[in-house]
Amino acid sequence: MPRIEADALTKRFGSLTAVDRLSFDVKEGEVFGLLGPNGAGKTTTVRMLACLILPSEGSGRVGGHDIIKDSMKIREIVGILTENPSLYDRLTPYENMSFFAQAYGLSDQQQRRSRIRELLDFFNLWERRNDKVGAFSKGMKQKLAIARTLVHEPPILLLDEPTSGLDPESAKEIRDLISSLSQRENHTILLCTHHLEDAERLCSRVMIINRGSRIIIGTPQELRNRTSNKTAIEISLKVYDLRLVQAVEEVEQVSEVTVDKSRGRLVITAEDPDNSTPEIVRRIVYSGGEILSVSIVQPSLEEAYLKFVKG
Repeated sequence: MPRIEADALTKRFGSLTAVDRLSFDVKEGEVFGLLGPNGAGKTTTVRMLACLILPSEGSGRVGGHDIIKDSMKIREIVGILTENPSLYDRLTPYENMSFFAQAYGLSDQQQRRSRIRELLDFFNLWERRNDKVGAFSKGMKQKLAIARTLVHEPPILLLDEPTSGLDPESAKEIRDLISSLSQRENHTILLCTHHLEDAERLCSRVMIINRGSRIIIGTPQELRNRTSNKTAIEISLKVYDLRLVQAVEEVEQVSEVTVDKSRGRLVITAEDPDNSTPEIVRRIVYSGGEILSVSIVQPSLEEAYLKFVKG
């Protein structure tokens, strides 16, 4: 049974339609990516599902609860990370966590202390628990913001651009944490992002939206396959020689050979790469070529994304 469902979800702000009849579902324990450029409607979609704003039309359910009729119940089971995390810079991590824990109804002091310690340990922030958050790096603040979303143990997470503006090392830490939450604790996660690396590494399925409308939905592999069926064979040579190119072009299934002389590499397009690769390798070796590596290269998710967003 899906943990998140949207059916023709629509949001208008005056004459602007920010989200236009969006329909999708997210299964239990799944990391589902909502991809699109800035202004595509990702944040508005998250805010409707989190019951922060009402839809103009359509419906949605989160954890089996209606987003219009059961908003209080949904807030109890959802953790939301907004694009601009709400943290109090003058407070310490412990004080921030305690404030939000009480706001979510964790009234038992011992239970609250135990949960805060558990999360700050998990996010490697316990040693900094008494420092002011205002002195933290953006990556540390982001980890604390995610810890805050988990303080009431929600089974469903709505994460809006969790790696935005982070340096590569901090972004990797956040991706690893999200992966751990999904795999180890079975959280259902809706991940809004325009960072394709996040989607590629974390999401089992993605939906690309633009101007509020759904363009395509599927696994990253399915999207790559829709971009092009031209899987390429990449062969690195010890020494480039025109005779080797000619030998490859004589293979019946080969339709195109691209040469990168500076790197001694051939990129070969063939009808059936799996079956034609042995013959290609045989021809190169027979012609006196020395092969350093052979790999199958598929279209990237970035290629798919750009193709679909640009229409």
